Amino acid sequence: MADSKKMRAERAEAARMKVEAARGAERRRSVVTWSVVALVVLVLGGFGAKVITDSIKSNEAVAEAAAGPIDGVEVFDGLSAKHVEDLPEPTATDGVRLPPVGGDHSSAPQNCGIYNDPVGSWNAVHSLEHGAVWVTYQPDLAADQIAILAGDATGHDHVLLSPFPELGSPVVLSAWGLRLQVDSASDPRVQTFIKKYESGPQTPEPGAACSGVGEPDAN
Repeated sequence: MADSKKMRAERAEAARMKVEAARGAERRRSVVTWSVVALVVLVLGGFGAKVITDSIKSNEAVAEAAAGPIDGVEVFDGLSAKHVEDLPEPTATDGVRLPPVGGDHSSAPQNCGIYNDPVGSWNAVHSLEHGAVWVTYQPDLAADQIAILAGDATGHDHVLLSPFPELGSPVVLSAWGLRLQVDSASDPRVQTFIKKYESGPQTPEPGAACSGVGEPDAN
């Protein structure tokens, strides 16, 4: 009888120790899990902070560059600004700057935005009159280059992006009376030009809208 009680006690103690061991293992797993979670949060938080910091530094660098002259910008003075309908699309053989940076143009602006197809040149010129920056690129420009330009154009009220045939350079940026030709979308002058001339001092009609005012929105 005593032996039976002793055996039951031993089995109970063994069961208790087994439960305690399982609980200890669970506690250790929880500590490891939460340690990993904390580490991931710390890493991601640091990464997010770095991204924000880098973005601020980049914006500050662009603003600083835009405060001075931009190398390579061409200036064209004495441009007319009359509204003329049914103007033919300009071509390289016309001797017209491509794309045009001012002059007689359509009475309807081109709504600013990102376009996958060419837009009406003389509608876009009216947008330049409203302070738009028109970013154009050769139709066969690489997709990753177009994506960079689209990123630069996103979030702006007065930026127009579209392909343009017969361009002399892979990418051409235009504002009223101003033009910049670059060989790559990654050229830092792209962002600088947009920063400096979007609704900039060259604008003949400052404050004029560039959306909901003219030709259809971006495709």
